[in-house]
Amino acid sequence: MDAADTSSFLSLFAAVSYGIASMAMVFINKAVLMQYAHSMTLLTLQQLATTLLIHFGRSMGYMKARGLNVETAKKLIFVSLFYNANVAFALASLKGVNIPMYIAIKRLTPLAVLIAGFFTGKGKPTTQTMYLVLVERSGAEDGLSSIEIMFYNSFLSLPFLLFLIIATGEFPNSLSLLLAKSTSLSFLVILLLSLVMGIVLNYTMFLCTIVNSALTTTIVGVLKGVGSTTFGFILLGGVQVHALNVTGLVINTAGGIWYSYAKYHQKKSKLPKLMSDVEAHRK
Repeated sequence: MDAADTSSFLSLFAAVSYGIASMAMVFINKAVLMQYAHSMTLLTLQQLATTLLIHFGRSMGYMKARGLNVETAKKLIFVSLFYNANVAFALASLKGVNIPMYIAIKRLTPLAVLIAGFFTGKGKPTTQTMYLVLVERSGAEDGLSSIEIMFYNSFLSLPFLLFLIIATGEFPNSLSLLLAKSTSLSFLVILLLSLVMGIVLNYTMFLCTIVNSALTTTIVGVLKGVGSTTFGFILLGGVQVHALNVTGLVINTAGGIWYSYAKYHQKKSKLPKLMSDVEAHRK
């Protein structure tokens, strides 16, 4: 396998892995939140688990990652803030609605971008997508690996998340409930699976963004929503199937796929023009 084939395989692997992990994580988080409604505390535990795993893995020589650097941390603070704001709102939404409706609501993000673009004359990334652009830039410009970005993202998020669980009133009740729930083996298994999959999801998302692009990660996120919506009618309950909601979700899904397809071709069409401009400048 030559370098081109290896690169293509890595790109495909990163995209498929992120899609599968992202779809699985929706159902796992929903299963946890059905028993443990403190979403901010759940996110804090996931980020703490990621931080500790990478720290000890690096200390014991199992992971090749550079140590904490203050300048790099300053550059990635916004990645952490945007990412955790996105996940925090997503978990809060997932707690209150069924999975198909949750996916439908998430697909309204492109509409918000288009409306903002209409009034400003230019589409701009929102906090829902900005962190992916920053991750892509960090990987390209600073040479950071997905594991290193994961560590900075998780480590920097902890003070922000601790503030959130106190400000929202989750703490200390969330800790008391967690201790009470610890006697249930089924809950502990689901919680542990959530912590592990949180690590897997972060890794595959950052890997996909670095080896592909922020746009690719966004498109994969839309496409995995098709599978999540389909399985959401079957798993974990809470959905009454009838013609109206199925029609609405089909339209919502088709719109999300069409938007991603259009954005992909828009980016692809800009590449030849960019190359021709570069050649003209050289002449």
